[in-house]
Amino acid sequence: MGFSTALKLADLNDFIAPSQACVVSLNSKKIEVSYVPSSFDQTKNVAVEKPVKVTLHDCLACSGCITSAETVMLEHQSIEEFLNRLSDSGKSVIVSLSPQSRASLAAYYGLSQLQVFRKLTGFLKSLGVKAVFDTSCSRDLSLIESCVEFVNRYKERQLPVVTSACPGWICYAEKTLDAEILPYISRVKSPQQAMGAVLKRHACYALGLRPEDVYHVTVMPCYDKKLEASRDDFIFAVENGASGLAEVDSVLTSGEILDLLQSRDIDFMSLEEQPLDKLLTNVDEQGHLYGVPGGSGGYAECVFKYAAKHLFGAEPDRVEFQVVRNADFREVKLEVDGEVRLKFALAYGFRNIQNLVRKIRLKKCEYQYVEIMACPSGCLNGGGQIKPKEGQSAKELIQNLESAYLQEVEMKDPFDNPIVKSLYDSWLGEPASLSSKRVLSTEYHHREKNVTSQLANW
Repeated sequence: MGFSTALKLADLNDFIAPSQACVVSLNSKKIEVSYVPSSFDQTKNVAVEKPVKVTLHDCLACSGCITSAETVMLEHQSIEEFLNRLSDSGKSVIVSLSPQSRASLAAYYGLSQLQVFRKLTGFLKSLGVKAVFDTSCSRDLSLIESCVEFVNRYKERQLPVVTSACPGWICYAEKTLDAEILPYISRVKSPQQAMGAVLKRHACYALGLRPEDVYHVTVMPCYDKKLEASRDDFIFAVENGASGLAEVDSVLTSGEILDLLQSRDIDFMSLEEQPLDKLLTNVDEQGHLYGVPGGSGGYAECVFKYAAKHLFGAEPDRVEFQVVRNADFREVKLEVDGEVRLKFALAYGFRNIQNLVRKIRLKKCEYQYVEIMACPSGCLNGGGQIKPKEGQSAKELIQNLESAYLQEVEMKDPFDNPIVKSLYDSWLGEPASLSSKRVLSTEYHHREKNVTSQLANW
């Protein structure tokens, strides 16, 4: 099977009997695996071929055959395609860099996030990239929408609320859980998709570009972000213009960016630091980066503070999550007059997710809000991050990433972000309003497990 993306099909091949044929096709928008099981039509006394197709809609983002760390999941979301687009004079390539990917490169090279951001900006622009932005900015948008959404749902008793920023969790929820679980998931788009929506629906005009002229690439810590970018829900039409535009055209991982640098023999340490593009980047006038704490987005902490203030008039100085079962399941409480009024949790890794889902099904979930991430240790430990160096343990790498993540980044309330304020004032209206929801909200869909049922019949 010789094709460039090197799909790992071993897991699926375990299901194939020797008499069954396997056909693999790779298109620009989907990977398709067709199995032809042998069956017998007794009335005609001939064998009948019944193809079974596996597409990306059937992927569970389970780190198996399609989403493993070694896999470039989609042909049109690869370094090769990225470089091809840079030579396309009809498109302007814009890159949005996640803070987790910045931290991964910073830890690898022993630099600060700011140094990495400036060096990478210069390198990407030398290749032909028009602008490099920062998804810390769009994360602030997602956080603001999440804060207001939670307060509204708390008042309406539509609880618990679970986060939606992790595509691995969303794939799992849509394709393996009961449809009754989906209403509990936040409708707010992830920072990746919020950036794509803002860039292509509004900010591109400030760059003198039409949405259809922009090829938007994000750099993320997770291969599952490629799946997220491919969702039909994130395709939109421009008024009186092009239709079928994706908010995010391609996703590259932190590791793929390192591969690009190494394939070109780039001495990253010697690269000059270039000024940052400020249109959609959290950088102040003094050149300092700012954002929120939390290697996976800081959702629970930010929403907790906002809810405490706006629901109970409390302003906790510190939000300290206590370990409950293991390091990847932690909780925080707000007590008012001796009574627990808010109880939030972080649940990372599928073991903790499954325990939480079981409680939600039984109506015994004691938490009003849960920040869910599929990867143990959260996004800093995403499958697309740069791997440990020789002799370095995974635990040591995570510690280095956490240190690099906070280095030279000023903590700031997302509601105080001047870029975000301007977007609301000039375009989005009030947070969680109908106008902002049209841009920053999405829906989820229960997907029947068709492939699983067909596999069982082979």
